[in-house]
Amino acid sequence: MTLTSFEALPLAAPLHRVLRELEYHEPTPIQSQAIPLLLQGRDLLGCAQTGTGKTAGFALPILHALNERPLQIRPRCCRTLVLAPTRELAGQVGKSFTTYGKHIRFSQTLVYGGVGQVPQVNAMRRGVDVLVATPGRLLDLIDQRHIDLSQVEFFVLDEVDRMLDMGFLRDVKRIVSLLPSKRQSLFFSATLAPNIVELAQTILREPAHVSIAPETTTAERIDQQVCFLERDHKRPLLEQLLRAQAAATVGKLTIVFSRTKHGANKLAKSLCAAGFPADAIHGNKSQAQREKALERFKKGLTPVLVATDVAARGVDVKDVGLVVNYDLPNEPEAYVHRIGRTARAGAEGRAVSFCSDDELEYLREIEKVIKMSVPRWDDHSWHLEALAERHLRIKSGGGKAPSSNGGRRQGGGGGGGRNGGGRDYSNASGRNNRRGPASVR
Repeated sequence: MTLTSFEALPLAAPLHRVLRELEYHEPTPIQSQAIPLLLQGRDLLGCAQTGTGKTAGFALPILHALNERPLQIRPRCCRTLVLAPTRELAGQVGKSFTTYGKHIRFSQTLVYGGVGQVPQVNAMRRGVDVLVATPGRLLDLIDQRHIDLSQVEFFVLDEVDRMLDMGFLRDVKRIVSLLPSKRQSLFFSATLAPNIVELAQTILREPAHVSIAPETTTAERIDQQVCFLERDHKRPLLEQLLRAQAAATVGKLTIVFSRTKHGANKLAKSLCAAGFPADAIHGNKSQAQREKALERFKKGLTPVLVATDVAARGVDVKDVGLVVNYDLPNEPEAYVHRIGRTARAGAEGRAVSFCSDDELEYLREIEKVIKMSVPRWDDHSWHLEALAERHLRIKSGGGKAPSSNGGRRQGGGGGGGRNGGGRDYSNASGRNNRRGPASVR
């Protein structure tokens, strides 16, 4: 059943009221397919990427049920449990419930690490309708007997692929074992790898399946480029990009991705020393530190944010004009989520990836996932032609070529901006146009 208007959905009047106030008229594909199924009480296996509207897709039917069937909640219990992989995502889900439930009487709290547990314990003492939690802190409070999951009616496992990437499989299984067998379970993931499907089979009962394919293999309106260079030359190239970005008229904010927490801290410190105000966010930062860094970033006080993948999905800032993969991710799906931090809300954006000798395999896996060759940007002072050609030979089936430090282009420079030249659709025949950015449409 696919609907084209929110008005056609059999939702409670307070929900229709808030949808009108928000000027939500046409549901997204996942909303139009998922909401009718969830209103029927079905379990759901949903495959959809971030930004498709899935939070409203599960929040609206849950709020409808809470409104239609108000119940007295026992102390330390919750009727709804939403499990999210990071603090930032938990906060976003909580805000969505607050927004959509504006005209409904319900209680909600967030449970995550990095902050004191006393306010969370106090909120759960009375019991809540909706609990949004990260796995670690939730289990801590369960072990301390501050939370009881025996009254859960609705269980949502959100961003499952990210949850497993972060090593939460054992925690998730333990949490599921504490839930009542009679419940409605919702399972959302951007990918359905075999281990994810296996987990879904242990949680869901005769689920409906909703899969929303992205309109493109990567975010639209993003100019993607890859730079082949020596590792020691990454920092000067980054500084060159940041100088060009600072001169931009719009979209001056930049997110730089590092593979490690230590690397993020080190890079942010060196950028500050070079005159580029920067903050780092990662899993070792407290919640207060992360929120402060994000607020300064949004206001442009520190226009450069250095982040790890753990923090990546929690960053939803509209004015990000540039994403730099300082380190390529070792999980190719993370590339799509990283570059999706730019080109938000209809804007355009640019994503530049640095690839050194030890990252060729990561780039090859990324191009398999996005089903295209990332266009090369060679017109900078540190281009390593031998490495670029080696990557091309590997893609064309020539096997691993000997590593070489030769072929570096001298001169060039410049910011490699949006008007830098044509598109590069490199292929096995070796034909390519190695100048400037390319748009993914």
